[in-house]
Amino acid sequence: MFTLLALFAALFFGAIVVAAVALKFTLKLVLLPLKLLFIPFFLLFVLVKVILLVTAGVVIAALLIPLAIILGLVVLPFVIAAATA
Repeated sequence: MFTLLALFAALFFGAIVVAAVALKFTLKLVLLPLKLLFIPFFLLFVLVKVILLVTAGVVIAALLIPLAIILGLVVLPFVIAAATA
């Protein structure tokens, strides 16, 4: 009797696993068109993000280059004095 109960429990568990796999596959199949619709928006988001990062890098470089020139002009007399001493 217990063997028959164990057999039915195993069959029930197997049916639940098959149903879960079928449900997962069905959801993937149903959501595929939505995923394909959102690919251009995701590409646009990534493109805007890259453009913003490059722009931020250019702005930082544009601010640091004149600062480095001014710092060099201020420090240059001290460097010459230290080299002659």
